Amino acid sequence: MTYDKRFDGRKSFDELRPMEAKAGIIKSADGSGFFKIGKTEAIAAVYGPRTLHPRFLQDSSTGILRCHYNMMPFSGCGSRIRPGGNRRSKEISMVMKNALLPVLDLKAFPNSVVDVFVEYPQTDAGSRCAGITAASIALADAGITMTDLVCSVAVGRVDDKVAADLNYDEEAYEDGPVADIPIAMLPNKKTFTLLQMDGEIPKDMFMDALKMGLKVCDQIKELQVKALKDKYGEKK
Repeated sequence: MTYDKRFDGRKSFDELRPMEAKAGIIKSADGSGFFKIGKTEAIAAVYGPRTLHPRFLQDSSTGILRCHYNMMPFSGCGSRIRPGGNRRSKEISMVMKNALLPVLDLKAFPNSVVDVFVEYPQTDAGSRCAGITAASIALADAGITMTDLVCSVAVGRVDDKVAADLNYDEEAYEDGPVADIPIAMLPNKKTFTLLQMDGEIPKDMFMDALKMGLKVCDQIKELQVKALKDKYGEKK
């Protein structure tokens, strides 16, 4: 078998699903961001820096970052999502934190915490990547000093093809091997802050997938920058 045509009608294997991004959508938050790719929507809200309680958790040399991932009960493809935390939400919360930390310098905020809450009204694959991208917009909107934005997307393998931004049908493809590789990167430095993989892929296809990821992340960065400029009224 060979995977010749993408299920959702995209014309090429490096084409991303339609995207949308906004900044400052939650007025009560210190910063917020929205990112949609295909049918996956992520809303991120940032609160802080603020004093961390209880005090024994404080670090006198730096502030800390906490990320909170939550899928709404009606957001999944298929069965209803059980509300509340679980092993998956804890794992993805940690993944988000580790992907975002490299661009933040929280030493100016000792004994403080920055909380990032990411909610998903609907999902169709790529949820952690959409969340990281939305959270990066929200952190910038909050005015926290960042050395770069963080862009995130899933690349991988569907049968004999390397593809960017796999959707749910591609992840569930049964007629050949599939590998899903979520990545996050710093677009200015071209370095990765997240690299995971589920599935098997030959080395040459893996390297091709990473190169494709570097290329398409530039499109995501352009949308992030536009969202921030649109809020603050900066002309192109």
